[in-house]
Amino acid sequence: MSRIGKKPVPVTDGAKVTLNGNTVQVAGKLGTLTFSHRPEVEVALEDDTVVVTRKNDSKTARAMHGLTRSLIANMVEGVTKGYVKELEVAGVGYTAQMKGAKQIDLKVGFADTRSVAIPDGVTCEVAGVRIKVSGFDKQLVGQTAAAIRAQRKPEPYNGKGIRYIDEKILRKQGKAFAK
Repeated sequence: MSRIGKKPVPVTDGAKVTLNGNTVQVAGKLGTLTFSHRPEVEVALEDDTVVVTRKNDSKTARAMHGLTRSLIANMVEGVTKGYVKELEVAGVGYTAQMKGAKQIDLKVGFADTRSVAIPDGVTCEVAGVRIKVSGFDKQLVGQTAAAIRAQRKPEPYNGKGIRYIDEKILRKQGKAFAK
């Protein structure tokens, strides 16, 4: 039995869960998320908790059991609290600026300015060298932060680039010390 899958998901803080066939819809103060689960698992609403059970012990059903529970728990947390990823731009002359509400312009050592589009449901704030990506969909927040970071990944010699706030860069010695 999946240790994660057998835990019930508490529905709190004004979140409302609606089940319609294989579709789970979670609504809260920040927004509404919808998820269609696989037919190998069953989702039931009991009191103020969501319970995920699997129909049989097939390999696919075992794999989807914990995954479905985790996705529903992330949806409940997202519509009530939201998710935040913070990035830092490090390097001489490296800057980030908001262009309107749906685009970030990055000057990160290239001849041109790199632009990253911000999808609906995600908000970004730029304060100096810090970029704060927030929203209610965990996957979309992570994907947007990864797209911003991908414009200039941190390099190990000087530590320049865009990195997550809690990310540790393993620094290397340069050629001068190899002798």
